[in-house]
Amino acid sequence: MIAEHEIEPIPGLPEKLPEGEGILWQGGPRWWSLAKRALHLRALALYFTLMVTWSISTAIASGGSLGEMALASATSVGLAVLCLAVLALIGRAMAKAALYTITNRRVVLRVGVALPMTINLPFSAIESAAVKQHADGTEDIVLTLSPEHKIAWLALWPHARPWRVARAEPMLRALPVTAGAAQVLSRALAASASLPVRAMPESQAASKPALSGPVAA
Repeated sequence: MIAEHEIEPIPGLPEKLPEGEGILWQGGPRWWSLAKRALHLRALALYFTLMVTWSISTAIASGGSLGEMALASATSVGLAVLCLAVLALIGRAMAKAALYTITNRRVVLRVGVALPMTINLPFSAIESAAVKQHADGTEDIVLTLSPEHKIAWLALWPHARPWRVARAEPMLRALPVTAGAAQVLSRALAASASLPVRAMPESQAASKPALSGPVAA
């Protein structure tokens, strides 16, 4: 189900598609939305704001000079900005490296910066799917896998539903709502469910649920 990739015959795919399989949709995360939610940039920004406020308050309470207060606040602000900038760059790299593909038989996640890999999720492995839309115009699509199909949470992160470590749930993160990935996947799962098993041997499920929502993530 997981394979490392170096040279892709088709962008986002580790090998050419077999006969009868075609790409329905491809896309990647919006980098700022991915960085903001996966790396908790807003929470960290609030934390650093509180730390800067605390350092200034401490300097005032201790009777420090104006220069000491300015130095303390400048140092705190500089470290905060540096940390947030580094995390933003990491988020940008994660989003740039990620490419999600939906075919008429599976979902493929090309993920990873330092250790790139391709994760194949045949429709037969997908137990259910749900979508959550966000105020910034993006959405997350969560895939719940059947119990016999397991992927390590660390192999997926940040393309995994938060706090689902024991039974990791792959997630197509920070997709523009206007890209229509949820609708494409919903139709593909429904079409897969309606096919006889003999026409698609890899499909073991009697039915496939369409996308539902919302989901907490």
